[in-house]
Amino acid sequence: MAGTARTVIIEEHGGPEALKLADWPVGEPGPGEIRIRHKACGLNFIDCYQRSGLYPMTLPHALGMEASGVIEAVGEGVSHLEVGDRAAYASAPPGAYCEARVMPAAQVCRLPDAISFEEGAAMMLKGLTVQYLFHRTTPLQAGDTVLFHAAAGGVGLIACQWAKSEGIRLIGTAGSDEKCALAVEQGADACINYATEDWVAKVRELTDDAGVDVVMDSVGKATFEGSLDCLKPLGMMISFGNASGAVDAFNLGLLAQKGSLKVTRPTVFTHISDHATCQSMAGMLFGKVASGEVGIRIDQRFPLEDVAEAHRVLEARRTTGQTILTLE
Repeated sequence: MAGTARTVIIEEHGGPEALKLADWPVGEPGPGEIRIRHKACGLNFIDCYQRSGLYPMTLPHALGMEASGVIEAVGEGVSHLEVGDRAAYASAPPGAYCEARVMPAAQVCRLPDAISFEEGAAMMLKGLTVQYLFHRTTPLQAGDTVLFHAAAGGVGLIACQWAKSEGIRLIGTAGSDEKCALAVEQGADACINYATEDWVAKVRELTDDAGVDVVMDSVGKATFEGSLDCLKPLGMMISFGNASGAVDAFNLGLLAQKGSLKVTRPTVFTHISDHATCQSMAGMLFGKVASGEVGIRIDQRFPLEDVAEAHRVLEARRTTGQTILTLE
């Protein structure tokens, strides 16, 4: 038996103070499972949603959706991983904030030697999100224009580089001049400080009043309606997060009035639910990072025991790039 491992759990939904460090049983992998010893863990907004109860869970429950480490044991029927493999994942069920765990193997991916464990922990959920935004949601090609909110965040900085690597014009938004400068440095064509500028008017100005082909929006309630006003006729609104709260109900006829617009609300976990698709998506992401087209910028590191402070900093929008929890 693998005994126990330090694991971050919640016993009730609430603020960061609800996060507790506990010794959690690990055990042996069953059919279709692996046991992984983590080197680093990723931090994502979905973790905050699950902790707060916006996405309710049966309690008590461990938290965390993303990590990297070394495979310690492999259950029956697992053929794509072996003991000793370096690996990384973004995957349900929650439980990645820990030293070690047993989990389903299908979405765990072999991590290339060219990518560090810290990069692996920081890149999987956000990088796979960018992959489906640019390759699996609506057709995009070189020369298209995308509006990307929170362009200096974890997903945003990957998206800026990804867009540049494929000849897609990305206009970003961020909450400070410093964050805007970072997004442009990472590949955005332009970035608008929404704290000081009318970002809808600025998008119209930057596109000669034509609007953008696609909006990619993880902010939610605060930006949804304005984002619709930034789209070209027949444009696509991709709402993929709720950082400012869930989008309010709206009259579907509004989409017709604004130019026969399209709206979708995807999640990465639907896209990676199929094993082969997940591995293929990860392969494209690993290729982008290993080639240097996309760099994984880790700007915040917190020891596992400081996870509550990590959540506070993330929710206060005081982060740029990626944030990880360290275990050594």
